[in-house]
Amino acid sequence: MDSPYSPLEFSLLNAWQRDFPLVSRPFAAIGEKVGAGETAVIETLARLHQRGAVSRVGAVFAPRRIGASTLAALAAPPDRLEEVAELVSQRPEVNHNYQREHHYNLWFVATAPDSLHLEATLEDIARETGCPVMSLPLQEEFHIDLGFDLAGKDGKSARMAHPCLGNEPSQATPSAADQKLMAALQPGLDLVAQPFAALAARVGLPEAGVIERIAGWLDNGIVKRFGVVVRHHELGYRANAMTVFDVPDALVSEVGQRLAREDGVTLCYRRARHLPEWPYNLYCMVHGRSREEVLPVIERLCRIAGYPCEALFSLRRFKQCGARYFVAPATAA
Repeated sequence: MDSPYSPLEFSLLNAWQRDFPLVSRPFAAIGEKVGAGETAVIETLARLHQRGAVSRVGAVFAPRRIGASTLAALAAPPDRLEEVAELVSQRPEVNHNYQREHHYNLWFVATAPDSLHLEATLEDIARETGCPVMSLPLQEEFHIDLGFDLAGKDGKSARMAHPCLGNEPSQATPSAADQKLMAALQPGLDLVAQPFAALAARVGLPEAGVIERIAGWLDNGIVKRFGVVVRHHELGYRANAMTVFDVPDALVSEVGQRLAREDGVTLCYRRARHLPEWPYNLYCMVHGRSREEVLPVIERLCRIAGYPCEALFSLRRFKQCGARYFVAPATAA
């Protein structure tokens, strides 16, 4: 099948989802690698962003390393689904919000500076929507990257940015200066010749200091990857299923690591159960170009796992953006 993207577009989308040059003029450095000028790289990324294929160029922060986060779900009455979804999406703490095929039909990810802020956010959402919220915090990760290999048959990233962190990752406590930089970085870099200089000017740090801090976050795993963050739906991966398993707690790590290696799995992690409503503790995200492409993958995963599973296909995307752990301070007019 012919690619809908030009060679330069394809290269920027596929090859630069990680390993972004942490230099003063990164787009010029990319241009040297792909045989294009700095201006052409910037204009092409801006065009891909406008088309929705690129969410941002920047950092993907690791869950549980900073702040607090959770996957949450609620059962919205069908006749109020759009209203409830809008109330959830308008919260700045919510970065992903999807309708899925299930009694629990609205699934969202929320992040906050700390667990108290996160808990208050979920309580506010429950009160505002009139729907009890089920929180399912991450407990162990086996593959969390969500890079897409557009040249591959299933879109799975060719390699993980960092290995499984286990049950107790080291929680970083960012300084006030780091929080300010993280907040400014969350929406992504400006698509300008010297994006780190622009970022540095917003937070009152030297450009070299900003680059050094980001490199340090990559080295210690606070940032899982830094580069072009794509939107899978706009790239043709229009079918995604959250496949959930009920695995004995003593075996979930072994089964999770096995499933994480399977083709077609873009995310794999363990989350807390929410009994009695939700018995599942192991999650695999499967992305494909069609439902027909995804279903055989799910069947294979269920056979390999050997435990009860259920697949929740997404029906609508109400919100998708980068996680917001910290709020950028207001700038003076």
